[in-house]
Amino acid sequence: MALNSPWEYLVTLHEDVKKSGDRRVADWFLVRSPVPVIGIFISYMFLVRYGPRFMEKRPAFTLKYLMLIYNTFQVCLSAYMFYEFFVTAILSRYNLTCQPVDTSMDPLALRMASVCWFFYFSKIIDMVDTIFFVLRKKNNQLTFLHIFHHSTMIFNWWLGVKYVPGGQSFFCAMLNSLVHVVMYSYYLLSSLGAWIQPYLWWKRYLTQFQIVQFVLIVIHISVGHYNNCDFPSALGYMLALYCLTLLVFFSNFYIQAYIRRSKKKL
Repeated sequence: MALNSPWEYLVTLHEDVKKSGDRRVADWFLVRSPVPVIGIFISYMFLVRYGPRFMEKRPAFTLKYLMLIYNTFQVCLSAYMFYEFFVTAILSRYNLTCQPVDTSMDPLALRMASVCWFFYFSKIIDMVDTIFFVLRKKNNQLTFLHIFHHSTMIFNWWLGVKYVPGGQSFFCAMLNSLVHVVMYSYYLLSSLGAWIQPYLWWKRYLTQFQIVQFVLIVIHISVGHYNNCDFPSALGYMLALYCLTLLVFFSNFYIQAYIRRSKKKL
């Protein structure tokens, strides 16, 4: 039957999406439908657009103790996810060169799907970073890279949890969790005050670590593709392109923030 309007097409598409994906995770929070994620994205962009305007004539919040709690929580959550990814992959005898998604009800397969969901939800929690920037009037940190990264990761991992919660997708999530342990540890230490700043000389190496992760993820995806691994090609290409995009953005940030700045000091 022909569809009479774009609205009918969208409704039909939405119903098809809801019925698709891994049935084990279909009823998990924020998984079945893309509508909540789209709503979160719109709310986030609204915050980025109008948050600084709202704060323009208001005093900046300090939020010192709230940030200490938040960063500590993020370190613990990231460490937990890295541990779960690593241990579950070891126990499941994952193959780094090609690992299809185990869609069975095996406890280890469900454990991997569960930590994939935690990783997806953590990308929503990460958006609190932006809220802190807005409330503290740190508008210089609301860069294109920051906004692009936070607003797109929720879509990437909604797709990841809904269609491939495990298998090849575990590697990028595990590696990113490790990066976030280091990153939020840095944020935690930097929020302690000016006295600790001289000890945070390793910030540039954190950016290097972030860049290396994208290179390793692209290599991992490429090896899986070369081995004709049972993983959705479209998702593989999308993730590789996304990581290459971030690689360019983060590399440009590193060049601007450290290499060119160092040359100017000379």
